[in-house]
Amino acid sequence: MKNRSIFVICLLLSALNAFAQVSVESKINPMEITMGEQVDLTLTVTMKRGQMLEMPIFQPSQMIAEGVEVVEALPADTAETTDGLIKVTKVYKLTSFDEKLHYVPAFKVRVDSKEYTTQNLALKVLEVPVDTLHPENFYPPKDVQDNPFQWSEWSGLFWCSLLLIALMCLIFYLRVCMRENKPVLARVRIVKRLLPHQKAMQEIEKIKAEGMSVSGDQKAYYTRLTDTLRKYIEERFGFNAMEMTSSEIIENLQQAEDQTMMDELRELFTTADLVKFAKYSTLINENDANLVNAIEFINTTKLENQPTTERIEPELSDTDKRNIRSRKTLRWAIIGLVAVAVALFLYMVYQIYLLL
Repeated sequence: MKNRSIFVICLLLSALNAFAQVSVESKINPMEITMGEQVDLTLTVTMKRGQMLEMPIFQPSQMIAEGVEVVEALPADTAETTDGLIKVTKVYKLTSFDEKLHYVPAFKVRVDSKEYTTQNLALKVLEVPVDTLHPENFYPPKDVQDNPFQWSEWSGLFWCSLLLIALMCLIFYLRVCMRENKPVLARVRIVKRLLPHQKAMQEIEKIKAEGMSVSGDQKAYYTRLTDTLRKYIEERFGFNAMEMTSSEIIENLQQAEDQTMMDELRELFTTADLVKFAKYSTLINENDANLVNAIEFINTTKLENQPTTERIEPELSDTDKRNIRSRKTLRWAIIGLVAVAVALFLYMVYQIYLLL
């Protein structure tokens, strides 16, 4: 029984302590106003963090007392105190047009389903002072008066308008110059190119189709065959084989570390030189063997997977290059001047808006 009493007393003390930590305060500042002025009614609630709070809600123009109405309710502001509590402050702006002493009723605030009531407040509203002894000092309302024209206010716009007109004329002039300076049409062609071994094999096929290996003109046959090989070697290995002797070609191929088919190629060039310069006569099977050796050399040394298209760019003259540079300069100048003109126009519109 004694333990139960102690538990109940502790529970009551805890509840009283929780309730004691909640405080509600309201005040009006200033407490005296002239008709139509506004006043701040500040409602402050101090409570523990985590407690549920419900404050009064008023709509604009709502009367909270006879002759006292709400102008607006500002958002609540929350701050933390030094003792670990939080302070919630809400401001209501009030006004009144009734000259007398108004009693503002107490507000009810709910914290964790428990209601707390603020103190009553008073607001004194004074009448606007009127000088009744000198009624002649009262004047009727005046009509709307136009502001007098002042050059200082419009001079900046005047000079800006002249500058804008000058910019537009300059843009038009540059545009005319750009039209007269006709663009240079530099067309880039993409052509299909044959690889060195493909061109060489096409030429050899023509030699075979014409039957030159069995014709009586052996000099023409070997001249055409070696010229085909020289062109292939020049394009494949990158040295000027058309202007070299047979021994120089073999030497350059050996320096390129390509030893394949060297003996057969040397024999072919030696036979060709004998036919062309020493009037050497060959047999038909010897001609066929040299043709086969040429084909094997091409097939052995050819490079696959090379680009089969070629980009051909036209060569422009110095005059064309100057025309291209001039058009680019004119284009960028026009773009810059247009940007400046647009910015100046927007600035003038803004200044006119401010003046009007």
